[in-house]
Order: sequence, then C-alpha cells, then structure tokens
Amino acid sequence: MPTTSASRSTPAGARSESTIAVAPGQDVAVRMYGRRKTGETSPLVVHFHGGAFVSGDLDSGCTIAGLLQEAGALVVSVAYPLAPEHPFPQPLETGYAVLQWAYRYRTRLAGTGAPVYVAGEEAGGNLAAGVCLMARDQSHPPLAGQILVSPMLDPCVGTPSLRAATEGAEACRWALGWEKFLRCARDAEHPYAVPGTAQRLAGLPPTLLLVGDTDPMHDETLAYAARLKAAGLPVELHVLRKAERWPDALLEPGTQACPCADEARERFRSFLDAGRCPAPR
Repeated sequence: MPTTSASRSTPAGARSESTIAVAPGQDVAVRMYGRRKTGETSPLVVHFHGGAFVSGDLDSGCTIAGLLQEAGALVVSVAYPLAPEHPFPQPLETGYAVLQWAYRYRTRLAGTGAPVYVAGEEAGGNLAAGVCLMARDQSHPPLAGQILVSPMLDPCVGTPSLRAATEGAEACRWALGWEKFLRCARDAEHPYAVPGTAQRLAGLPPTLLLVGDTDPMHDETLAYAARLKAAGLPVELHVLRKAERWPDALLEPGTQACPCADEARERFRSFLDAGRCPAPR
C-alpha cells in the first residue's frame, strides 16, 4: 500500500495514522482503526468526520470511528479538505479517491472479500452519501452499504427540528457551513453536494440512518429515509431517544461522553453483520 509518511501511534482505539497517496501528487491523511486478524475478514469502512464542512479533524471524528471499530469494522477515517478554502467538489472528490484506494487494498486491510462501506456523521454524513452516489454512477467500487449519522442533507436549513435547535442563536453554524461549502446556487442543485434532494436513488446499497430525537438534522434524516424507502431500497432508520447534545457529542473525542453510544454501537454491529457476505471482485 503506497504511503508517503510513516505510521505513528494515535489516541486509544486507533491503530495508526499515515498519509496515503491516492493519486499522483494527491496525498491524504488517514487514521486507521482496528487491525486485520490473520485468516479473518472484517467489514472495511471509509469514514468522514463532521464539522459543518468548515471544521473538524481526525480527532473530532474518533467517536463514531471508534464505535464502528468496536462494532467489528476496520475503519479508514479521512482528513478531507475543508471549506471555504476547499469547497465542493473537492472534499467529495478526495473522499471518492480514498474510497477507491481502500477498495484497491481491501484484502490487505481487512481480509479476502471484505465488504466495503462508507460512513459519516453530520457534514461527514453528507460526504458519505455523496460518495455513495458517485460510486453508483461510476459503477465502482461496489459498496455493501452506507452508514449516515445525523447527516447534513438539506442546505435550505428550514426544517422544524433545525429551527428549534437554533432558536435564539445569533447564527446557525450549519447554514454558515453550507454557504462556505457550496460555491454558487448551481452547486446546491448537484446531487453529490446535496444528496437529500437527489432525484435518482435507485441502485444505492443498503442504508443505515441514525439520528437523535432532538437532533437538528432529525427531520432531514427522516425525509431521506422515506425517499430511499420509496425508491425500493433497503433502509434502516433508528431514532435514538434521549440523545442529548447531538450532534455536538459526536464531534468530541471518546465514546464515553457520547449519549446513546451503546445503542449506536449495536446498531452498527447489526448492520455490518448483515452485510458479511462475499464482496464483488
């Protein structure tokens, strides 16, 4: 596997951190959670952290990445470029390049026939959904599923759940994030930038969606689940009760502070276990 820097130890739950060469002249920092066990195959998950497109890093993404690892996955968490310096489509293109890299080396990373997934929380959920659409349109790589946790899917930021969460605030950080991520009004019409309004959903893999009951992204998550189901796609939607401080808690290092961590971990485990079948070669 080509890397441009040596691996180094990282916070608890992570195996190594390195910079990978996904294309000539294109290097991306990643953190890998878990370790391949000889003779075994694990689900391989490419993960994107949250941060409203403008903030966040590998550390802020370690809560969900750690839960995915504890659920049995080997996780490649991506330090994608952030807006406004790197607006759409750069984060998405980087994510897709890392997905291709992970698929190319999936046997070395996670074992023979490892099923490959994308996952993300908040803005990372948007990128995971966009990368999933891109993989479908490119007919490569084949994905076993997508895992979207409190995903940012609607730049209109006008849902009742988001308005309730930002009532009294001087500014909505998610609205500001969308403004920095989308270069122009035309970008807001692109399904890769705004998966929640994608007109064609057929051909997507099974989807797991998790959202807190008082989450700002509650309504847009439910709306996307309904659209996927209407398209005849396998969908699991779970609303986590008493999920206070979501999605903020998802961006804090360590799973102990994350409400509903146990339930989220088991939802991940069940979804990943269901996909443990030979992946297309």
